[in-house]
Amino acid sequence: MKLRPIVIGILLAAAFFYYTSHHPGTVPFTGSREAIQREPIQITQAAGAPALDSEEQNNVEIYKRVSPSVVNVTSTQMAFDFFYGPVPQEGAGSGFIIDKEGHIFTNYHVVANANRLEVTLANKKKFKAQVIGLDRAHDMAVIQIQAPNLEPVVLGESRGLQVGQKVFAIGNPFGIFAGTMTRGIVSSIRSVQTPDGAFIDEAIQTDAAINPGNSGGPLLNSKGQVIGINTMIASQVGQSAGIGFAIPINAAKAVINDLVQYGRVRRPSLGITSLPIGPELAHEIGLAADYGSLIISVIPGGAGERAGLHGGNRRAYLGNTPIMLGGDLIVAIDGQPIAEQNDLAHAMNSHKTGDTVTVTIFRGKTKMDVKVTLQEAHVGRGQGM
Repeated sequence: MKLRPIVIGILLAAAFFYYTSHHPGTVPFTGSREAIQREPIQITQAAGAPALDSEEQNNVEIYKRVSPSVVNVTSTQMAFDFFYGPVPQEGAGSGFIIDKEGHIFTNYHVVANANRLEVTLANKKKFKAQVIGLDRAHDMAVIQIQAPNLEPVVLGESRGLQVGQKVFAIGNPFGIFAGTMTRGIVSSIRSVQTPDGAFIDEAIQTDAAINPGNSGGPLLNSKGQVIGINTMIASQVGQSAGIGFAIPINAAKAVINDLVQYGRVRRPSLGITSLPIGPELAHEIGLAADYGSLIISVIPGGAGERAGLHGGNRRAYLGNTPIMLGGDLIVAIDGQPIAEQNDLAHAMNSHKTGDTVTVTIFRGKTKMDVKVTLQEAHVGRGQGM
């Protein structure tokens, strides 16, 4: 009788073992996970690299085509420490190749006062550069390297740009992120003054990200043509705040030949001094138009005198300032109205020495056109325009 409980226990244990071995889903499994039979996980994968839309494809093509023409410009200046020991200081900017002879356009402030210049191409090769021409007044410069197989940019047209037009900037922000492209639009066209005092007429304002180190790099249109030279930003923190400015490429095209051939810009001039005219002043002195630029005097031997423009012949006072009245009133150049003094400066910046322009004037009450061949302005001789 004592064996019965033992036999019953053995039978119960055998029954439990049989039940759990043949019905594993009825109790928790605590063994190896490899023993579990599961359905394979279904993962959806792309068939290949995602296709680019037309806009993305254009962006990529512009970058591939233009980036080999954009360079990094490193300038070294010699400063002095407290004990008058020489201490080299480096600055960095950008530039772009304009011909196969190695001429590179950049900003004046990128290369100003440099003791040594070095250009790094997109392929990381480095070359020593020399300054060819400087235009401090408009923050432009041309430098040159001797290198094979250079790829120049295509210079576009900056006249007629529209606010909202798509633009791209390529450069080397902070001097370390070489070959960076950003995108934006033309935010405005306005005249601005650089921190160094240079005036940029019809500067291209853009929200494309421009940072220190982008100076001198190209601003491009949607065809990959250069329409401006990135030159400065408006920012309280010294980094991009969505307000960058570029020199219009037409201003650069007007001076490239001078910078390469003469090392400076031969500024074109009408050979006159003039006074901007508004409605109140025009009424007071009895002019035929209530706007324009009144010729006070013509420079002896200058372009205006040779073309027959007339200066003033009656002394008068504007406040306490003596002026001469009776001269020709310029109201347009090549059909573009001259409503203020900046318009006259813009007309000159759009031309080069030797160009012939049509100057529309009032001589008394008579309106006429006069052909004037522009001559080089000579600073210091009282030559206004």
